[in-house]
Order: sequence, then C-alpha cells, then structure tokens
Amino acid sequence: MTTHTAIHPQFADLVDLWAPVRQLGSGFEFCEGPVWHPREQHLLFSDMPGDVRRRWDRGGVQEVRRPANKCNGMTYDVELDLIVCEHATSSLIRERPDGRREVLASHFEGMELNSPNDVVVKSDGAIYFSDPWYGRMPVFGVERPRQLGFQGVYRIPPGGGEPQLLVDRYLFDQPNGLCFCPTEDRLFVNDTVQHNIRVFKILPDGRLGPPRLFASGIVSASEPGVPDGMKCDAQGNLWVTGPGGVWVYSIGGELIGKLRVPELVGNLTWGGPDWRTLFLTATHSLYAVDTKVGPRPEPYMKARGGQAAASRPAETPAPAAAVSRNGANKAASGYRLEASRCAMLIQDMQNDVVMEGGAFASSGSPAHCKEQNAIGNAARLAQAARSRGIPVIHVWFVVEKGAPGVTMNAPLFEGLADANALVRGTWGAAAVPGLEALAGDHIVEKSRMSAWEGTRLETVLKALGRDIVIVTGAWTNMSIEHTARTGADKGYFMIVPEDACSTMNAEWHTASVNYALQNVAVVTDVDAVIDATAG
Repeated sequence: MTTHTAIHPQFADLVDLWAPVRQLGSGFEFCEGPVWHPREQHLLFSDMPGDVRRRWDRGGVQEVRRPANKCNGMTYDVELDLIVCEHATSSLIRERPDGRREVLASHFEGMELNSPNDVVVKSDGAIYFSDPWYGRMPVFGVERPRQLGFQGVYRIPPGGGEPQLLVDRYLFDQPNGLCFCPTEDRLFVNDTVQHNIRVFKILPDGRLGPPRLFASGIVSASEPGVPDGMKCDAQGNLWVTGPGGVWVYSIGGELIGKLRVPELVGNLTWGGPDWRTLFLTATHSLYAVDTKVGPRPEPYMKARGGQAAASRPAETPAPAAAVSRNGANKAASGYRLEASRCAMLIQDMQNDVVMEGGAFASSGSPAHCKEQNAIGNAARLAQAARSRGIPVIHVWFVVEKGAPGVTMNAPLFEGLADANALVRGTWGAAAVPGLEALAGDHIVEKSRMSAWEGTRLETVLKALGRDIVIVTGAWTNMSIEHTARTGADKGYFMIVPEDACSTMNAEWHTASVNYALQNVAVVTDVDAVIDATAG
C-alpha cells in the first residue's frame, strides 16, 4: 500500500498518510464534475467521452442521463438546482428538479462560448465559470471550429444577465478549475497548459483584480496528471489535481503534500454525511478517501432543506450508557445506523467451536448456541447486511497442525493444542452450515481471542471506510468481549446483537452482556440492528 506524501508535517493534520483510496466504481471512459447533494446524500459525476451522467450512493453507481451533452463541471445553487457545464452545446445550464432547463450563458459578444468547463456559485448568487476549448476537441466534446479567439473566465451577475469577461483575453491558455477561498474575497483559477494556479482579489462589484501567480510547476515527466479540478478546504488549503493524484497547497502557496491515487484524477469534491469524504473522479474510476478536514462552506451546502445534512455529524449509534440494564439487554429504541459506515463480523462460528462433534462440544457451547439460535440469527442479519451494502467479514480461528507459533500462555490455547482443534483444512475449522462465506464477503484469520490481534481486520475496515462494527459469533465472554473491548479502544463504534452470540452457558453469556459489554458497546438484538440500518 502506497502512503500519501507529506512534504510538510501539517499535511498529516488534513489526511491520514495511510488512508486508503477506495474504488467505488470503474469501467468508465473519463470521469469529471463530481458534486454532492446535501439533502439526498448522493454524488453526481459526468463521463464526457461516454456522454453520460452517473449517480453514486450507498447502493452503487447508476446512470441518470444519457445523452448528457458531454457535461463536465457541475455544482448546485442555493435552491439546489443543478448548474451544469455542457461541452456539446457550449452552454452553462440550470436544471431544476422538475426537469425544466434554463440556459444561463451560451454566447459572449454574439459568438458562441468555447465550452464551459468548471463552475462555482458565490454566496450573493453570482456564478463564475471557466471557458477553455476542450469541448470542441474530439473525445471530450464535439469537434467544431472555435468562434472566440481566446479562453476566458466569466461571471454571471446575481439574478442573471449576460456573462462578464473577468480576465485579460490572452492571460490563459486553458483556464480550468476554479474555487473561492473560505472568505470569498479571492478566486483561484488554474491553467492546465501552463501548469499553474493564479489567485485574484474579488472586487466589491464582483469583478476581479490583477492576477498573482499562486503556484507553478504542477507537472511531471514521470507521472501523468495536470491541474484540472480544484477545491478549497475549510482551512483555506487548496487541493488541485496533479501528477500522481492530488497536490495540496497551504493558503500561503506552499506545497504541503500529495494524495496518491492509482489513476489520473480529473476532479474532486467533498461529501458524505459529515463532509469528510473526498470523492475523486479519475480516468476510468470513481474513488473516495476519508479526510480530517472538510470543504469551504459552499452556498448549496446550507441550502433550504439541506442545512441539517450539511452541518450535522454523521449519525452514530446510541452511547453504551443509554443501553438498558434489565433482563432484556436491549439498546434504546429509535437509534439509526448509517449502513455505509457499518461492517458485520461473524466470529468463530466454526464446527469445533459450536457444533456437536466439535473439539469443544463438551463445554456446553453447542447447546447454548441452539438456545440462542445464534446461527440462524447471525445468518438473518448477514442477509440483511449484504442487501444494504454492509460488508460481511468472517473471522476464523485457524492454526496449522500441532499449533506451531501459538504460545501456550493460557488455558484456552493449551486446550486448543491438546484437542487438535481448528486445524486448517479440517471439518472442525470449517464454517458452520448456514454461515459459510459468500461471494463478496471477506475472510480474516486469527490465532488469538480478539479479532484484532495479529490480523488484517483493521486494514480491511479502513479500506472499506467502515467505523461501526457489528460483532456476532462465539464465544460471548471471550472472543466477542475481547473484540468489542479492543475495537472501542481503537475508536470504533461497537455493536453487539446479543441474540447472534453464544458461549458455554446462559449464565456466562448474561454476565458478559450485562457488565463488561455494556461499557464498550451498544448491546442490542438482531431485529433492532436490521431496523436501525434500514435507512
């Protein structure tokens, strides 16, 4: 796994240097224009060569418009109407939810614009956009002659009107990405051909003052990538596509770090319930990476009906203190779990552990597993989880014959070796009937009680972007409790549906559920978890 590059120590305050870049979808031609809907919680992005607009949400990727006039950059206005740069029509468009389409700009001084490329909306309602001529080239647009002899940056005044040219006609070769600083008194514009970023002071009338070179040399002979999409975070740092992924500059223009991405990145935007997911549109794929910082607050993030979604933290489970301590051991009702943050563990549900004829059958574990209906309940929860995009992770205790490498420092491990239990390839180590790993599930092997100790569990969770862990399996007072304790220490939200867990007898199970687990997890049942993840 490749680490991101911290050129200055402060970059680690913006993103974990080992944060995985997750692939959310692939097989596209060239992705661009990502924008997050604060109310409906989905991402729109464009594929110019494919002439299609797509949507991503926790259910996956789907097409929403084809043909799409080879659309590129997109944003929302404060009413959550979609503002779209169209290459094929050389127009800037407003699309309303009811399907109405309004042309905001298509000509300047009686001549067609080149091809609006990227767009931002200021708090006063003014719209700023760049106009290179990529949309008149093959593949990325419709090949045709240019009418304008220059590539500019424009402003549409609040309330509409003719586009105003804001820059010298020959300042830019190909103006591309643009964004405001957090205070909206400066506009940044990059140039793909010149490999630089300029910054302009915004004057009281909304026009631009003289340019100043902010950053240059955003190019590499060894790695693909050029200045294209660009966003400003809440602290004023500038994130711009570049060689190898995304280059990040401080507000003073110092290059402080690079985000490493497997493909050439065309654009980026923040989204997710807490605005801490950075979505990256690349050549053939859509990626996401978690960050420690969010975006500069855009007007649409505070749109009517979108305020709560833009500002609230991601939904989290009820705290352990809210869990009842009566005999039912159920979590407080009405809580919700964001399915896109959840993962389900099925731990130690192996023949030797809970089945008659297994190495540990004399412990009473098969009988208690049946009393709890732990296998059936875990299977029902796993089925619901898969249907909601929640990954299922099977944690299996597996050793080689003779248990080499397992320290005999505790009775549990001594008993394991004496019983010749859980040996790889044997019936005893296999998953119990009904809880076999299915296509798309993950398998983590361990040789200690906790699912975390010496395993790749945390690597899998981070790669999947999951921080709410639902723990099921055997044995409640040992493996389940150890896993919940360690997960809580690591900062994960731990959920234990106790009717999908079992141990040697009901007394030990109840003691663990009522005392130790109450302090480190939300203790609940399978039906409550299914309801909580329903959306």
